[in-house]
This record gives sequence, C-alpha cells and structure tokens, in this order.
Amino acid sequence: MKLTVNDKQVAITAEADMPLLWVLRDLLSLTGTKFGCGGGYCGACTVHVDGKPVRSCLLPVSAAEGKKITTIEGLSKDNNHPLQQAWKEQIVPQCGYCQSGQLMSAAALLAQNKKPTDDDIDTAMSGNLCRCGTYPRIKKAITEAAKKMTVKNVGEHS
Repeated sequence: MKLTVNDKQVAITAEADMPLLWVLRDLLSLTGTKFGCGGGYCGACTVHVDGKPVRSCLLPVSAAEGKKITTIEGLSKDNNHPLQQAWKEQIVPQCGYCQSGQLMSAAALLAQNKKPTDDDIDTAMSGNLCRCGTYPRIKKAITEAAKKMTVKNVGEHS
C-alpha cells in the first residue's frame, strides 16, 4: 500500500483495517501523533487527511490511501508554524500529551477560517480534550496565530 505522509511517498505493508494511528506510530515511527482513548473522543490522534482533521485511531489505513496525510511532524519544517510559535509564547502545554492533536485541529481551523471568532474556535476545538485544562491559553494562542497569519498574508501580497 502506498501513502503520502508529510509530502513524502511511502510504501507500507499493513492490514487494510489497521488504524492509521498505528501505521504512523509503529510502521513509520512518527510518534508525535498520540494514542489517547482509541474511540475518537479525545482528539490526541488528530492528523490531517486532505487538509481535514481526522481521528487517526478510527481511520483504517485503506481509507487514507491516495490521500495527503499530514501529521504534527509535517505541520512545518522547523517548528515555525505561527500556531507552534503562539503555543510557545502563550505557554500552552502543561503535560503536553494532547498538544499535537490540539495543534492539528487548530491548523485545520485556520486553513479554513483566517479570522475565527471565539465561537468558531470553541466549535473547531470541541473534540480535543486537555486534562490539564489549558483551554484559555489554547484559545488565546489560536487567536494570536490568526493575527500573525493575517499580517503575514497581507505582507506577502503587497
């Protein structure tokens, strides 16, 4: 089976119903995507498939074949995505376990909505749980990243 993961073509041998999460972690050694609940409830395993956030613990690898898969490792080459920078500036992580899923959901939101409202952020992030309760910092980081991305985009088009 061939997959495109973080803009690289990879060939794997796996059962068609193997969850994408385990392909990423166990076969491709991309361990940034975390196992949380195994039922798609917590969001720790969130990756992008064709730009949409999906729970990789629920998605059979066969459903990802021929699609573009992006993990936290592929969000940016140098950890310089505006969200990653805002996460650091706002000191979002505590234990950090849920953060890759949080970042991937936030990145999907900002790819679709350059100026999200608080309600937009709440809706987009509602499927990502944080046991440490860093939700206010997550929201602030998303808001700050959106501002930076808007300023950057304005500057790029000048």
